[in-house]
Amino acid sequence: MHVSSAILALFGLLSGLATASPMDVNHGLTSRATTFDNPVFWEDYPDLDVFRVGDVFYYSSSTFAFSPGAPVLKSYDLVHWTPVSHSVPTLNFSNRYNLESATSRAYVKGIWASTLRYRKSTDTFIWMGCVQDTGATYIWTSPGTNAAANNGEVSSWNWTAKGSIPKCYYDVGLLIDDDDTMYVAYGNTKIMVSQLNKDGTGEVKSQQVYASPDGTTIEGSRMYKKDGFYYIFVTKPANAEWVLKSKSPWGPYDRKVLVDSISGPLSSAGFSHQGGVVDTKDGKWYYVAFMDSYPGGRIPVVAPLTWTSDGWPEVVKVNNAWGQTYPVPVTTSKTVPPPTGISTFVKLGPEWEWNHNPDNSKWKLVGGQGGLTLGTATVTNDLFSARNTLTQRILGPKSSGTFHLDISKMASGDRAGAVLFRDVAAYIGIHKEGTTTSLVMVNNLNLKSDWTTGSTGSVAATATAIAATTTDLWLQIRADITPAFGTNTARQATFWYSTDGKTYQQLGPSFGLSNTWQFFTGYRFGVFNFATKALGGQVLVKDFELKAL
Repeated sequence: MHVSSAILALFGLLSGLATASPMDVNHGLTSRATTFDNPVFWEDYPDLDVFRVGDVFYYSSSTFAFSPGAPVLKSYDLVHWTPVSHSVPTLNFSNRYNLESATSRAYVKGIWASTLRYRKSTDTFIWMGCVQDTGATYIWTSPGTNAAANNGEVSSWNWTAKGSIPKCYYDVGLLIDDDDTMYVAYGNTKIMVSQLNKDGTGEVKSQQVYASPDGTTIEGSRMYKKDGFYYIFVTKPANAEWVLKSKSPWGPYDRKVLVDSISGPLSSAGFSHQGGVVDTKDGKWYYVAFMDSYPGGRIPVVAPLTWTSDGWPEVVKVNNAWGQTYPVPVTTSKTVPPPTGISTFVKLGPEWEWNHNPDNSKWKLVGGQGGLTLGTATVTNDLFSARNTLTQRILGPKSSGTFHLDISKMASGDRAGAVLFRDVAAYIGIHKEGTTTSLVMVNNLNLKSDWTTGSTGSVAATATAIAATTTDLWLQIRADITPAFGTNTARQATFWYSTDGKTYQQLGPSFGLSNTWQFFTGYRFGVFNFATKALGGQVLVKDFELKAL
């Protein structure tokens, strides 16, 4: 539908007022903004599920082989978000998720589109997700949060593995009905609905409820109930979203197209599709979707929804496109922390995820003033097989990540540094050989299409100004993840170092980022330490700064 004249008038009225954007939260600007810009936050949080408890909106995302998995984010206005937890503290699917060898890895496997909901009757958050390489659906719960009693707020999480169902609920969406019955919608091309048992750990009944015409792929199911109707939102990748509607969870379902190849709000990015819908306390509805925005991954966008008199949702468009700007969904003084700033590792916050499950015996928080000791956990010459690489999402469109390291306890053969991590990667770091300490920039690390290692990298540059007595180094990556999806343009990253934390020098050439989608996740900043000879060396990660550029 075209945006109404009343809404256009409202946009005109608001055009001169404050606008919230991804950069507002970074720089601490006013929370009284009356409009917001898409994308609402420029980080890689795909395959989203979104819902509200009281005043708090919650958001869950896929994480593949990164651990902990299935991050939980919260917001008070659907615009500013912050990570608060992970539904899957450890990937308990198989030994492949422990990265114990080069032949036992889980790249591009693990947590795909999963679901998260809050069950008020039992005061329990419930996460479910199919892990395709095991064929089972895993369940984690966090009971006793008192979220309903505290207007949606959760002061502590207690995620517990509740077992698995020996069936793949592919791209699953959970609905807790008015009578507390739990249903899941799932499937690819053929959409299924299953009723779960009382505690959600087993299946009572399963039935196919819809088959796409001509075998067209549809997936990403999200199931809702509104005004007596059951809805299943599904995506037709990678450009459309369909809505199925019925008076019964078991169908029959009618179908309408919600969006199809809708342009905007960013150029050189994919179409806005896949995601979920959520209401505000005052009864307004919003569609939260993502855009393929490589090299940065898949980033979320928000648009208002209206409902027709016969119960079909419609996205509010601007000039028949996804709006760059809309009125802020909720006016509130409540805020969340910005994604930028300095982490001193007094604790390991929910913004961090390891590459596969970590070896917890090889890292520890120092305590006191902070710091994280990262010991070597793997003997290898392959960064993609090294355990305990710690990563954080890049903030778009441009940002820097700076790791402050103490390298004084590295051992001969150790490799440590800051990596721009993806299937095509590069890093700046220290190669320790005997008494020689070399500061290098390494590129040409890559995985092949079957996710085995294609190249362990080549030294592209070596610094000449690092003294043998140097203990502290600041290693910095400056990355441009402005969307270039579907183009031959390679956005650039550069690698920098400092011995005092103030003056930086570039090392090596610019590195061109890959725009391909097959690895699914976007580029991340990461810190690593692995051995090529023997375990025992370590580095101290003193702090990390994420800064918008």
